[in-house]
Amino acid sequence: MESTLAQADGGRVRISIHLDRQEMEAAEEAAYRRIVRQVRLPGFRPGRAPRKVLEARLGAGYIRAEAMQDALGDYYQQAVVAHDVDVIAPPEIDITAGRDEGAVSFEALVEVRPEVTADGYDALTVEIPSPLPTDEEINTRIDALRAQFSELETVSRPAVDTDHVTIDVVGSQNGVEVEGLTVSDYTYEVGSGAVVPEIDENLRGAKVGDILEFNARHPDESIEDLLRFRILVKEVQARTLPELDDDLVSAASEFDTVVEFRDDVTERLTELKAAQVRMLFRERVSEAVAHLVVAELPEALIVTETDRRLGDIQQVLENQNGTLEEYLAATGQTGDELREQLREAAEQSVRLDLALRAVADAEGLEVDDADLQAEADRTAERLELDPAEVRDRLGRSGGWSTLRAERRKAMALDWLMENAAVNDPDGVAIAAELLAPPQADAGAADTESADVVDRLEEWDESDESDEEAG
Repeated sequence: MESTLAQADGGRVRISIHLDRQEMEAAEEAAYRRIVRQVRLPGFRPGRAPRKVLEARLGAGYIRAEAMQDALGDYYQQAVVAHDVDVIAPPEIDITAGRDEGAVSFEALVEVRPEVTADGYDALTVEIPSPLPTDEEINTRIDALRAQFSELETVSRPAVDTDHVTIDVVGSQNGVEVEGLTVSDYTYEVGSGAVVPEIDENLRGAKVGDILEFNARHPDESIEDLLRFRILVKEVQARTLPELDDDLVSAASEFDTVVEFRDDVTERLTELKAAQVRMLFRERVSEAVAHLVVAELPEALIVTETDRRLGDIQQVLENQNGTLEEYLAATGQTGDELREQLREAAEQSVRLDLALRAVADAEGLEVDDADLQAEADRTAERLELDPAEVRDRLGRSGGWSTLRAERRKAMALDWLMENAAVNDPDGVAIAAELLAPPQADAGAADTESADVVDRLEEWDESDESDEEAG
């Protein structure tokens, strides 16, 4: 096979491919062997009919047409890999010579991923909460321990959140009492939201002896008729927390002193909040750099990403023995509305993809071949495949380019996070060391190579199909 690459208009390239006579003869022979296993001819065992007899039955040009259909796709893919073309849509194939016999020449006009700029990427400023826990947050965690040993004390003041009130409740609908919503001497924690929000709204500020009457939406949103509540407040009790001392700490935890307990709570909360803020930091940086891409997005990329997201939803539903139709009915959406919603997210994803590639190009971020080999080996281990086979498949499919691109995008995002200015909501700069992960994220490569993994799994299914056909 010989192939050349040339630029075309509209963000496309033209790949010209020539197959010599021997290559086409081999393709025809492969097509003949496949077809002869499928066609039953009187007087011949399956797969044993001579080619001339088969062509007489199917037509003189049938086998060559089938060979062209099979071979052109395979050789087109080889040319894409050879020229490292980043295609984003199916090609337009035009046979320019040899349609009926001999060598074949054809052209593939295909849309490629555009190269864009992300001007201002090196001066990003993002806002996130401080990763350091406040005294209030620490005290709230400590009070959770104290609450385990709290006592209730009757008070004469109006009820507030966390108070326990004793109430008589009559709940009705259309004048008929509702079973389960009518009860006497019921103890309820104000602010718990245990029934309907309107109960908490009316109990806040209520005093002993108050009679509260109000309407509320039914917890089942499909029921339109309102509920009617009548509540008599009989007692208000406040939660009294025990004093935080060494005796309480030693009885309720593995620590002996309040100081040790507070230090542990502070450390754990710091780790938790830092992890949460790091995730938010990554999201904010991704959003900021994506907004820098002002070029028009290729429709092919948006459609592909939308289809992928819809496929993910369908896969999740299938794993839960559900269907897309059931999901649409439960969410009150049409298929078009769901697709439009997914399209909005897809556009943002495509914009981020192009932005990160632009940053990687601008900063000259490259991936070491040894790193790619190591990632291929991890992929093989994860799929329980032979590493050599995985490398071979990556080479034949263009998977190395996909894997390299994903790694470069990850490097670009890391670069942005290291160089962006980060402030808290008060405008105070957040030190970079507070956002640094405790260790390298070993799972990042797994996420980045998801497309390659999916492709390898598709290869497995394809190989199984080929074996069955054989």
